[in-house]
Amino acid sequence: MQFHITQEVWPLKGVFRIARGARTQAEVVTVTLSAHGYVGRGECVPYAHYQEDCNTVIAQLEAVRPLVELGIDRTRCQEILPAGAARNALDCALWDLEAKTSDQPVWALAGLPEPKPVITALTISLDTPEAMARAAQFAHLWPVLKVKLGGEHDLECVRQIASARPDARLIVDANEGMSAQTLPKLLAQARKLNIDLVEQPFGVKKDKKLGQLAAPIAICADESFHTSADIEHLVQNYDAVNVKLDKAGGFTEALASIKAARAAGLRVMMGCMVGTSLVTAPAVLLAQLADWVDLDGPILLELDREPSLVYEGPFVHPPLKALWG
Repeated sequence: MQFHITQEVWPLKGVFRIARGARTQAEVVTVTLSAHGYVGRGECVPYAHYQEDCNTVIAQLEAVRPLVELGIDRTRCQEILPAGAARNALDCALWDLEAKTSDQPVWALAGLPEPKPVITALTISLDTPEAMARAAQFAHLWPVLKVKLGGEHDLECVRQIASARPDARLIVDANEGMSAQTLPKLLAQARKLNIDLVEQPFGVKKDKKLGQLAAPIAICADESFHTSADIEHLVQNYDAVNVKLDKAGGFTEALASIKAARAAGLRVMMGCMVGTSLVTAPAVLLAQLADWVDLDGPILLELDREPSLVYEGPFVHPPLKALWG
């Protein structure tokens, strides 16, 4: 099996800002596997918050090159790499290669329902309340908005967005940056402000406080949740989990995580990092099983891969075979 690793940079349309900082480009690593005339591809987005960058991810992949070139399957992939971006790229490339060689789509190989277009949330980056309200108005086609918080004006940001878009349902995402004083106030007004979900308000080591709150809406784990092994530690404090391919380490574990979450009575968001359509395509198949979908990463890019995912307003369509799966 031939094994190629590529690092790429994709500029964003503007500044993408969350509680931990801002970025203007997406840095990705792509894996290409070739065997018997067929090609499978996978992409990952290294995330600094998890001590990853393109160099560390490439080093992880190079370390397993001899095994990959001898030929491995998806089960072996789970064993030779830990959960994270590197395994995501390799695992998704293996799924894509199997789909191409077997002439069966990934959704059929995985026992999933035939995919249909799904509605994705659109992210409103952290900014001033006025700027965020303007962005929400500009996104008038999207019935679900994901609002990035983590500043001193969190409550006012949500109020202004809800006033600007009273028709929209809101997902509030603090990326661990919300103050302990803000959350109870936000929850008290959640219904009035059309908030469906609050995502990771506190830091990973501080989320035990959540179990003491009488929340009228769902609270979702993101940074606190990576793989199915985390489920048993989250059920006391959270109502939902945000499944992302780069955290889980690929399509295989992401699917297992969704099943484990459902079995534990948790609801599911299908999320993504900011990358191209190639990294987002596998998530569209898994989004068929989710309660909330946040797969707007490619929309934030200045340019995307060709072929790319097809977005029609808030709807994202299943990937074409030429893209993935």
